Amino acid sequence: MSPLAILAGLATGLMLGLFGSGGSIITLPALLYLLDVPTKSAIAMSLGIVGVTAAISAVTHWRRGNVDMPVATVFGLFGVMGTYGGAKLGVITPDLVQLMLFAAIMYAASWRMFKPGHVEPKTANLIRLDCQGTASLICFDYTRVGHVALHGIVVGVLTGMVGVGGGFLIVPALVLLSGLPMKQATGTSLVIVSAKSFAGFAGYLGAIEIDYDLMAIFTAIAIAGSFAGTAISKHLSAEKLKKGFAVFLVVVASYIVIKETMLG
Repeated sequence: MSPLAILAGLATGLMLGLFGSGGSIITLPALLYLLDVPTKSAIAMSLGIVGVTAAISAVTHWRRGNVDMPVATVFGLFGVMGTYGGAKLGVITPDLVQLMLFAAIMYAASWRMFKPGHVEPKTANLIRLDCQGTASLICFDYTRVGHVALHGIVVGVLTGMVGVGGGFLIVPALVLLSGLPMKQATGTSLVIVSAKSFAGFAGYLGAIEIDYDLMAIFTAIAIAGSFAGTAISKHLSAEKLKKGFAVFLVVVASYIVIKETMLG
């Protein structure tokens, strides 16, 4: 494995630890352009690598109280279903269409993260402590559960089609639509990313060739990077994390568009 590929593996883990997302945004281009893995194989391998790395990083965030488990459960459950279906669509979708959709979604997510006036946390509780005035009974706020479930399905389908864990879509959805603060969205995203990545990976199994040895090496390097990213994240403000993440999306999306359309 080349030094650049090793650096990409570390960066994958670093992004997951810092932002709760961004792992596949580095992993997929690294597999494609640095290691010459075919597009569909790279998409599947990226999902597997990010799934393992995100799961390990999520444990650290959970210990710090940065995981909203009700949101993660609902978003993740419906997201897994959407991702599996999206992966099946991805198998028959032309490679260029997948990559251009990948870049377009990154631009959209970046714009939403930059846009002012849309990041004030709303109530994100899916469980309320009263049900028809009875304080002793815990019940779900089904309207909010429905919203989170819908977000999970939509993000899941896109995740499976373009071969990413979906964190760069999940984090904006959790902040802008589901109302979580940025740091809690980061930790919650990792749980969801892990579940959906494994579902997407399963959707590609048997349909394309996978280099498991390369996956194992890249994953080990990414895990090391994730510990560093998680440690750094606790020293950064939520606003800095949000803006940094948005800039990162623009840079990577632009590279993919230029590489695929102008350089060939």
